[in-house]
Amino acid sequence: TSFSTPKKKKRDDGMREHVTGCARSEGYYKIDKKDKLKYLNNSRAFAEEPPADTQRRSEQRRLLSSFTGSCDSDLLKFNQLKFRKKKLKFCKSHIHDWGLFAMEPIAADEMVIEYVGQNIRQVIADMREKRYEDEGIGSSYMFRVDHDTIIDATKCGNFARFINHSCNPNCYAKVITVESQKKIVIYSKQHINVNEEITYDYKFPIEDVKIPCLCGSENCRGTLN
Repeated sequence: TSFSTPKKKKRDDGMREHVTGCARSEGYYKIDKKDKLKYLNNSRAFAEEPPADTQRRSEQRRLLSSFTGSCDSDLLKFNQLKFRKKKLKFCKSHIHDWGLFAMEPIAADEMVIEYVGQNIRQVIADMREKRYEDEGIGSSYMFRVDHDTIIDATKCGNFARFINHSCNPNCYAKVITVESQKKIVIYSKQHINVNEEITYDYKFPIEDVKIPCLCGSENCRGTLN
């Protein structure tokens, strides 16, 4: 049985087309210097122009960088908080009843959790506060956003309502605006270790009837208000 030698065909890029479909089946053959130079020039030109996929990813990174530099950092952080929530747990606290604790290290100046609840007006808040007292609910889970709006997390909220007050807190509360809606978000003031309790200063208004503070910090003011 005789085997015929495959006919050599050249492509536009200077390389020989393998009629058998595999270079290895055709054995060793010498490439002409002119063809090799043509192939190298074509390869170099292709290398200078990145693939469309790479260009698209690069363009997306540039747009994101531009977006990050020009937009409100609070909005970006809030979006990150939505998609990458911190690992937190609530359990018994030495400060008061229940508390919120970190289950992962949290760096300084990071969003820890949003204070979630119902947005209500001052007049509704006054009515609910009286009703809660009548129902025997001693703890207050109302957080003032501004002069007209209060977030009530007493019966409709998340773990943020378990955060205790401290006169030397590791977090602070901040009001941010997202799509024309005001939100309260808890930020870390410093690095927070695993199993460390999350605290912030309630900043209650000064009143005659004092609420004792049990935070136990060195600079404890003695009262919450």
